[in-house]
Amino acid sequence: MALSCPKPRRFVLLMAYAAVWVGLWLCPVQAHVFKTSGAVIAFDRAATAFSLDFGLNLEAMLAGIDPNLQDTNDSPNAAEYNRLRALPPEALRQEFAAFRPRFLAALRVMLDGVPTSAVVVAEEFAPVGDLSVARRTTIRMRGDLAAGAKGFTIGWVPEFGKMTLRTISQRRAMSVQVVEPGQTSTPLIIDDLTARTQWDMIRDFMAIGFDHILPKGLDHILFVVGIFLLSTKIRPILAQVTAFTVAHTVTLGLGAAGVIALPSGIVEPLIAASIVYVAVENILRPTLSRWRPAVVFGFGLLHGLGFAGALREMGIPKGEFIAGLLSFNIGVELGQLTVIALCFLAVGIWFGNKPWYRQRIVIPASLGIAAVGAFWFVQRVAAAV
Repeated sequence: MALSCPKPRRFVLLMAYAAVWVGLWLCPVQAHVFKTSGAVIAFDRAATAFSLDFGLNLEAMLAGIDPNLQDTNDSPNAAEYNRLRALPPEALRQEFAAFRPRFLAALRVMLDGVPTSAVVVAEEFAPVGDLSVARRTTIRMRGDLAAGAKGFTIGWVPEFGKMTLRTISQRRAMSVQVVEPGQTSTPLIIDDLTARTQWDMIRDFMAIGFDHILPKGLDHILFVVGIFLLSTKIRPILAQVTAFTVAHTVTLGLGAAGVIALPSGIVEPLIAASIVYVAVENILRPTLSRWRPAVVFGFGLLHGLGFAGALREMGIPKGEFIAGLLSFNIGVELGQLTVIALCFLAVGIWFGNKPWYRQRIVIPASLGIAAVGAFWFVQRVAAAV
């Protein structure tokens, strides 16, 4: 017979869940985030040239803002950054003119492993707008493409942060990869890019979605492990995973489309709080509660907003949005199912039916997950304040 949760424990859980969502309104809005830069590369064999279109948070680069900061206000150069953000387009153009040699020197563009150069051919500086939103500057470049060149790589210095690199083939199929700070891209095979199909693009987005869980999404991994721990039976796990999947699919789509948006300074602490809640409920309850799938659904909405931030950075063209969204989401789901499968292989198959499973595995593991989640929550709130 299933055990019921004593009223004091139920009260604690309900209050904790409510506190997470109240935090949604109490967390400060994070106004200035170092946005990931975007680059679109195109190759023209007939013209023996390649083009690069950069979308930059130029003011952050000019001010020397550390791209690892969650809020640019935490930088010692925040005052300079804010001054630059208030400049009209022509004044910002003059600032870039002085900065251009450093920008060009920071780029690492190679054809078949040999460094090559590109020149700036156009610049677009947006007017001053809402200062709570990072302004986007477009820099267009062009370089020579040797007739026999096969592979192309690009990167830049660590202080410029991450780069989302996109290519669009003649068939309008997009290739996307994220270049980490200070690294260079995976080589782009020039002739293969011109023959890419939409299926190639779908595989790319699935790989990026999977990568967002394994290995990079430790907070999402811990949440899924917390879902698994309470019961190793398939039915309860599927009930929770389904609720989580439906919820984060909704907010992933709405967030990636720009219909809803919350700063990461709000979303990330609440994702950490969701990890704590699930782990604490595992400790307080020996069985799956009737409200657990609904709770997981609510937290899935938060995690979907976290996924949406990663997807927005890719700058998916409108014509490819649905395909990119669905394939990215499939990659995320495959990552989550892989985590559950690994949990089964590690403990579920061997110890799930043991009488001591809860005392020796569920409670100690949940205590560890709760501690990590609580640390992240404090850390992320401190970073956002």
